[in-house]
Amino acid sequence: MGTTTTTTSLDAGGEDRVMAAAQQIVKSLNTAKEVREDMLLIFSSFDNRLSNITNLIKKDSDSTGVRFDAAEKVILRWDSSSSNPDASRHSLPWEDSPHEAAEFLSAVDEILKLVVDVSIRSDNETMDRAEAAVQLAMSRLEDEFRLILIRNTVPLDAEGLYGSIRRVSLSFAANEGEIDEEFESFGEVDSVRGCFHERGASLGDDLCVDLINADAAVELKEIADRMIRSGYEKECVQTYSNVRRDALDEYLVILGVEKSSIEEVQKIDWKALDEKMKKWIQAIKITIRVLLSGEKRLCDQIFNGFDSIKVICFSETAKGCVMQLLNFGEAVAIGKRSSEKLFRILDMYDVLADALLDLEMMITDEFLCSEAKGVLSGLGDAAKGTFEEFENAVKSEASKKPMQNGEIHPLTRYVMNYSDEDEEDDGLQSEDSELETTTPFAKRLLLLISSLESNLEEKSKLYEDGALHCIFLMNNILYIVQKVKDSELGKLLGDNWVRKRRGQVRQYATSYLRACWMKALYCLKDEGIGGSSNNASKVTLKERFKTFNACFEEIYRIQTGWKVPDPQLREEFRISISEKVIPAYRSFMGRFGSQLESGRNSGKYIKYTPEDLENYLLDLFEGSPLILHHMRRKNS
Repeated sequence: MGTTTTTTSLDAGGEDRVMAAAQQIVKSLNTAKEVREDMLLIFSSFDNRLSNITNLIKKDSDSTGVRFDAAEKVILRWDSSSSNPDASRHSLPWEDSPHEAAEFLSAVDEILKLVVDVSIRSDNETMDRAEAAVQLAMSRLEDEFRLILIRNTVPLDAEGLYGSIRRVSLSFAANEGEIDEEFESFGEVDSVRGCFHERGASLGDDLCVDLINADAAVELKEIADRMIRSGYEKECVQTYSNVRRDALDEYLVILGVEKSSIEEVQKIDWKALDEKMKKWIQAIKITIRVLLSGEKRLCDQIFNGFDSIKVICFSETAKGCVMQLLNFGEAVAIGKRSSEKLFRILDMYDVLADALLDLEMMITDEFLCSEAKGVLSGLGDAAKGTFEEFENAVKSEASKKPMQNGEIHPLTRYVMNYSDEDEEDDGLQSEDSELETTTPFAKRLLLLISSLESNLEEKSKLYEDGALHCIFLMNNILYIVQKVKDSELGKLLGDNWVRKRRGQVRQYATSYLRACWMKALYCLKDEGIGGSSNNASKVTLKERFKTFNACFEEIYRIQTGWKVPDPQLREEFRISISEKVIPAYRSFMGRFGSQLESGRNSGKYIKYTPEDLENYLLDLFEGSPLILHHMRRKNS
């Protein structure tokens, strides 16, 4: 009776709760189908109002089966090996059938969702079918993953990337081809444009390129998510790494870096090796800063949410191309030393040192980072070992043709770019003496710069024009000073050394003014004109103005072609000329100009106002010869 009383007291809500609880109990028992049915009968016998639970559970089971059958059917339709006549039309790439691809992914999601369902897991037959369906689906997804990666790899625009890492070249202008053959090993001359490229060009702002089409990256992530959730992360990573590794290898070929053994590299003649070293330098910049950076972004996007897989995938992808680059660097480092290789080796050292920081931030593979550090160290040792050959080359460099525009000699650039390659362990100390140094390497640097200064002094004697002689020395000494001041060399050479050279620059500027403008300024003096300003000889005045105009026009024609590369020095130089010339001209015009302006053809003599001259002085030392075509003439 107690049982009956409890049962009859159940309201509708209580009945629902009991039915739900019973349903959950049956599910949680994880029993076979026949056992579940027996238990449902037992539950329903407790009370006639629980009999509906049998229908509810059966309905849920039937619904799960329908969903499973539908998902399985979709997956089987994509099986190209199936005897299903519909399978052949599903053998096309996903990109050609996006709706069916979406249907397939939904089917995979449905299967994955159902296999964790207790009611399915307890059915061995259904589970076997589910595992077979997942295996088939993963095989198809792996194929599609590979195909999408291959079809959507973005070709490498090598020329565009090269353009982004070139510095503004130093044009030789009229001086093209003026360097003796003896000096060819010191620089890289672009035979097409006649430009001299400064060593160690940098990439500048980070470039961002898409290595895979953006839409495809979204599809790849969807596939990767399913493969990893299904336990196929190994196959996913392997497929990705293989395809992207091949793509990076192809990129290196486009950049001019081919696979070569150490023995093969060491057998290459210098001209061919030099080209390979140049391409390697550019390839390091592009590979580390652009390609691997883009590759890491791609890994982060496709494997977002799976941190450990991201790291493994990127490391496996990048390792091959990085090792190929490092192998070439090692071959150069242990190769035969000669002075002609020095600047290329320094370039290689510079670019690898810069790239190493980025590499260590991206790659967690300790072996790979250790290899990179070892190659960097080897290149540094090779550069130091080549230093002696370089010193001899500097001393013996004796090109006999002067730089026509008086600018910085390539020898100066290369020696100073080398000299500031000192390392922290060189023991540089701040000293105000050119003789007190702490290491043999530091002493050699001092001797090298001293040899350079002596060499430049000899080269300056090649100029017949005394003013250009001063411009040449002024430009080169200032360049040396700036390189010293902006590097660790400043600590080595000391403030006194820097002050002494700055004083030399000022002395050459003063000597230039005397050598160049003395004749023009003499025309603006009162001596020799005769009489006062009111009755000075017009013949003499005309001759003075005429001579001054000729001097100024000749200076303008020649010295607009001369070059003062440093903008601050160029501006200060123009100001010093203006302060000497313009007040003298304005004063002379004020005293004597009126005596000619009232006469016939006065424009032949008074061509320029002081303001005209001041504006024309702004054109000097730009390295582009100009002629004053539009003369200011005054007519009576």
